[in-house]
Amino acid sequence: MALDTVLLALGPGDRDRIDAMTEAAVDIAGPAGATIVLVHVFTDEEFDSAVGRLDFANSSEATPDEVARRHSTVRDIAASLDEAAIDYRITGRVGNHGEQIVSMAEDESADLVIVGGRKRSPTGKAVFGSTAQEVMLESPAPVTFVRGD
Repeated sequence: MALDTVLLALGPGDRDRIDAMTEAAVDIAGPAGATIVLVHVFTDEEFDSAVGRLDFANSSEATPDEVARRHSTVRDIAASLDEAAIDYRITGRVGNHGEQIVSMAEDESADLVIVGGRKRSPTGKAVFGSTAQEVMLESPAPVTFVRGD
């Protein structure tokens, strides 16, 4: 199986694990010469909040792709990918996190999906979390789960 496209999926809770997620993406995509599709998924409320914080001069500029490009987490990862000389593109989606990640993986014909998650209590360890679990169960491609501390 050739590795051409790696989907690196971000959401609002990934700020604390972007270094680990970026490292995983670079370690996988770099040697394969794959392109990383960096997607930030927002709920409707998260999108509206981000648009308000970014202070767009014209509301028509506030597309999901443009909001994702201006998001600080995405900019930090993009800088790391530039430094590592990895090809990438940035996109944004609005909706249910898990559904949008799976849809994006299908749309991009992703060969691999990278998602993040957090440490869980002993009871919570049985389940990764609703978004990560949904992506792992529904993704058309293999999924790499990057756990935050």
